[in-house]
Amino acid sequence: MIIGLTGTFAAGKDTVAEFLETKGFEHFSTGDQIREIAAERGVAQSRDVLRELGNELRDENGSEYLCKRIIEEKAKTDNIVISGIRQPGEIKYLKELGNFHLIAVDAPVEVRFERMKARDRLGDPKTLEEMIDKERQEMESAGPNAQRIHECMQLADTLVINDGDIEKLDKAISGILEKYESK
Repeated sequence: MIIGLTGTFAAGKDTVAEFLETKGFEHFSTGDQIREIAAERGVAQSRDVLRELGNELRDENGSEYLCKRIIEEKAKTDNIVISGIRQPGEIKYLKELGNFHLIAVDAPVEVRFERMKARDRLGDPKTLEEMIDKERQEMESAGPNAQRIHECMQLADTLVINDGDIEKLDKAISGILEKYESK
């Protein structure tokens, strides 16, 4: 089974992926793939540079490039979770493989901003206004292979609201996983 995770900044996609790892899933992040390529190329790792590099990679290699790289070069099991789905072409590719399910993760913007500040990832916005602006850029970027998170969220099989209650989140994901496994 392949589970894809899409959603807004700091909504909890990696937290969901970590929970799925406890259920036997191997976790990969499209963002980690871009950071790995950026490091190989000696490119700065600010959020804007990484977004542009991701768009460039998809333009050069197809919209499914990052997910295809994960499936063909990284995955060692049949049960994988890919966090950071940002492009509808990635979803199309994964659906073609079969047994794919997409979960959108969201949370209130103020909660997400506090999480972002706490994780203090290189290139993360430092103000709520900057976060909202950068997120807007990634939600609806121009170009056929650019990031279109909003569209990905609309294509999801399930939407999970992660308001910060980890037990509630784990219970929701367990229920979703049981539903997917029964199909």
